[in-house]
Amino acid sequence: MRVMVAGLGNMGRSHALAWARQPGAELVGLVNRSRIALPPELAGIPFSHDFHEALERLRPDIVVIATYSDSHAEYAIAALRAGAHVFVEKPLATTVADARRVVETARETGRKLVVGYILRHHPSWQRLITEARALGGPYVFRLNLNQQSSGPTWAVHKALMQTTPPIVDCGVHYVDVMCQITDAAPVEVRGMGLRLSDEIAGDMYNYGHFQVIFDDGSLGWYEAGWGPMMSDTAFFVKDVVSPNGAVSIRMPADARSDDIDTHTQTSKLRLHRVGQPDQDLSMDGEPGHQDLCDAEAAFMARAIANDTDLTRHMQDAVASLAVCLAADESVRSGQPVRLRV
Repeated sequence: MRVMVAGLGNMGRSHALAWARQPGAELVGLVNRSRIALPPELAGIPFSHDFHEALERLRPDIVVIATYSDSHAEYAIAALRAGAHVFVEKPLATTVADARRVVETARETGRKLVVGYILRHHPSWQRLITEARALGGPYVFRLNLNQQSSGPTWAVHKALMQTTPPIVDCGVHYVDVMCQITDAAPVEVRGMGLRLSDEIAGDMYNYGHFQVIFDDGSLGWYEAGWGPMMSDTAFFVKDVVSPNGAVSIRMPADARSDDIDTHTQTSKLRLHRVGQPDQDLSMDGEPGHQDLCDAEAAFMARAIANDTDLTRHMQDAVASLAVCLAADESVRSGQPVRLRV
């Protein structure tokens, strides 16, 4: 399988390394707007600045898209129509209509489309979902991920915010987790946001939170903020509460919000059942960020080899994006947004 990777930020480099190690795959091209320093494993791979030119010239079997969000739909559709399978980082697109166009193109072409929901490949998050479902709903979801970013990381965040607010960029992961636990349809979203820096262009905001109501009565809360002003206290809250108890991720006391591995690591799960002693489930030996990107590459390779039906995967990607974009709409309008059930 000939693989081309577009976008060489933190995620793109990790995906490129994953495919360089994937059995049966050959990394034939890298695409990025500017030349950057690359790890030795990627240094000899042909490099291009132009996605469409490289796509036509290389004719890859798989295209990995880890560019900024506003190019995801365009690049994914072009790659699918060129006959390639596509792995695209989250969010799938910047509008629900564009996300649906990508999914429809994948169906029309018969190519596989995988969206980068990295937590789906994490054994600790899989265990969290299993334990929460065993408690039974309805649920209260309390999830956040704030990042006290500075220097190069703050520069990346400001670039991302040219098109996508934090509650959308990060929120799709956690709404996806909510939906996997409850299996209920989201019906209403209420969002609030605030611009905390003059360094952010336009009407974008770097802090936001939203509430989502599900048709089984479950309630979800998600919060995300980026920037040097963000508090490093209670930056990582992951609680799922039900009438029968709760399951929570417990982080080490020295965890840092600007550490990319912290965004997926769990340390341990605390399982609380009403009337019973709390139980701590150790998550020692869990995979790091690169291990998870390796797992995503392996998942896509298997999906292609086994002709796996990814219909539910694609539907879930659109559904979680719809909630987060509704939250952004609510932030900007000041009004709740109703969703189609």
